[in-house]
Amino acid sequence: MAGVLDGKVILITGGGSGIGRATALLAARQGAKVMIADYVPESAVRTVAMIKEAGGTADCFAADVSLPRQVEAMVAKTVETYGRLDGAFNNAGIEGKMADTVDYPEDVFDRIMAINLKGVWLCMKHEIPQMLKQGGGAIVNTASGAGLVGVPMLSAYNASKHGVVGLTKTAALEYAQKNIRVNCVCPGLINTPMVARMVDSGGMNEQEFIAAEPVKRMGQPEEIGAGVIWLLSDAASFVTGHSMAIDGGFVAQ
Repeated sequence: MAGVLDGKVILITGGGSGIGRATALLAARQGAKVMIADYVPESAVRTVAMIKEAGGTADCFAADVSLPRQVEAMVAKTVETYGRLDGAFNNAGIEGKMADTVDYPEDVFDRIMAINLKGVWLCMKHEIPQMLKQGGGAIVNTASGAGLVGVPMLSAYNASKHGVVGLTKTAALEYAQKNIRVNCVCPGLINTPMVARMVDSGGMNEQEFIAAEPVKRMGQPEEIGAGVIWLLSDAASFVTGHSMAIDGGFVAQ
């Protein structure tokens, strides 16, 4: 039985761990040829190895999505390797640190905006022209539940993820008649290395955050990946400009 992404070429940034890795594995399982991009090369290599061990097709490219030339090269490498670009999951992001707005370090704020927001814009800036050449494509950006509601102590992260939601809606409208769909996923508390780092730093209490989730548990990276795969697939052909909360009901409260 063919997968829902059978024969499609999918680029995934931040594919070396967490949600990116889980989505890459799912995409390959659904028949996609996957290009993994990550600024930690060894992590991307490991994801590729995992896909190949499972019988899938994958390659990788080291890239910092905040750097325009690297993003341009990343897209070019994908097309050079596989001949086209059918879908992109612009997932790379960082959490920064937790602090009140007035105490937030400017250098950390700038770095978060450069990766989480400008990075998504740069990816679309170079992905969309290739998709226009081909006659269409699908893009999913990673926003956050923090892109839909306010979260204290996370001013930079909050701002960057609200920005991703806005970018997604704008691009979706601009290319709606060009057969390019643009959506975003808004994860809640997910069991990833990012969340683990925040807990280890003492910036958040895991049990308190779990208690705030209506389902009373963390989500798993694969649960976000499942939503991304659907949005990238032809099953979501009438869906664009959507911000999909996959958060155990957190923003419904």
